[in-house]
Amino acid sequence: MRRRMLPLFLAALTCTAIVPAISHAQAAAKEAAPKQAGHPVAAPALTPELVSVKASLAKYEDPIVALRDGYLSTVGCIDFPKGAVDGPITYPPGAMGVHFLNMGNVGPKLDPAKPQVLIYEPVNGKLKLAAAEWFMPVQVAGGKAPTIFGQTLYGPMDGHQPIMPKELRHYDLHVWLWKTNPKGVFTSTNANVKCPAGDPYTFAEGTDGHMHH
Repeated sequence: MRRRMLPLFLAALTCTAIVPAISHAQAAAKEAAPKQAGHPVAAPALTPELVSVKASLAKYEDPIVALRDGYLSTVGCIDFPKGAVDGPITYPPGAMGVHFLNMGNVGPKLDPAKPQVLIYEPVNGKLKLAAAEWFMPVQVAGGKAPTIFGQTLYGPMDGHQPIMPKELRHYDLHVWLWKTNPKGVFTSTNANVKCPAGDPYTFAEGTDGHMHH
């Protein structure tokens, strides 16, 4: 299965769209706070800058709009059921979801209005926008970890198979603008995100606690 996914990713790089069977994702004005033991837990507040970024990207709640703007699905739903450690990077237990990549946004400067990746959670047969990701390959980073929103991107790290070749070393930063993350807005994995159990396109990574590329 993993060998079949790599050609799909490479096809995306050559602008061959991989369009999964999806329907219009319902817009949500605000996400309810998570609950623990029957009591609401305060969600981390977004900064005014992130509130503005979220509003500017709201059109991508419809994944068809994302496809039309050059975001191509990498198909697999990435899950870290037991978390993982990848060198200096720790992934708490949780999932990432389905990544839509726009190589047209990749460059030496990061733009808050142009994330390189949009991340969707499969929910009842639909794709619901959960996060955006700012991504930069090491080849264009100029030897220094890039920054955005006052955060330094994680990395450098190998590409995450099966959705990208391991040779694609990069920096990245997940920003959970739509799906509340109990570990924080900038934590790579989100325990509130679920990948469909038993689905052939759900990939459970780091099942032994470590990443293997």
